[in-house]
Amino acid sequence: MLKAYFQKTIVEAGCDEAGRGCLAGPVFAAAVILPKNFRHPLLNDSKQLKESDRELLRPIIEKKAIAWSVQQVDHEEIDRINILKASFKAMHLAIDELMVRPELLLIDGNRFSPYFGIPHQCFVKGDGRFASIAAASILAKTHRDEYMQQLHTQFPDYGWDANKGYGTLAHRRKIVEIGFSPFHRKTFKVDLNFENAAAEEIAED
Repeated sequence: MLKAYFQKTIVEAGCDEAGRGCLAGPVFAAAVILPKNFRHPLLNDSKQLKESDRELLRPIIEKKAIAWSVQQVDHEEIDRINILKASFKAMHLAIDELMVRPELLLIDGNRFSPYFGIPHQCFVKGDGRFASIAAASILAKTHRDEYMQQLHTQFPDYGWDANKGYGTLAHRRKIVEIGFSPFHRKTFKVDLNFENAAAEEIAED
């Protein structure tokens, strides 16, 4: 059961990212402020949901949220500053665009780059613990998946409509066969251990 809040009397924004482990495309992050009484039976960590459930929840979250924002940092910036800093930057950009200023940030993960003027609290697997972080995980994931679907129409060989840029076996084999696209992260190591059958599974964030 997700908790509705960490502290009842203040305005909290849940923050999460999507695409951190991908070989291609940007990292997306979302910040969401939910009403304290927000409930939905399907709401959960985006990784625990079917794609159809995430797509169902996205407009509900966007309509019911007090405020929400989704932002991205592209592959070139990821290569320049590294993926951890890029993930934090995307979260900061999302917080910047919230129409309501939160008093506390609930961050999925074990560390965060402080956002000036707003305290934060980190939670390992927070997207499975707090409703606002779960909502942020869903928005970040669905917005990023939509973006990668659009990129797929330009570069269909890599299968981004299915793998969304993650390092599946088919994706890595295609990189070896035809090389990188303009949207691949050049600083990411591509695992060429094609004998590992488990690599065919998409490793979600």
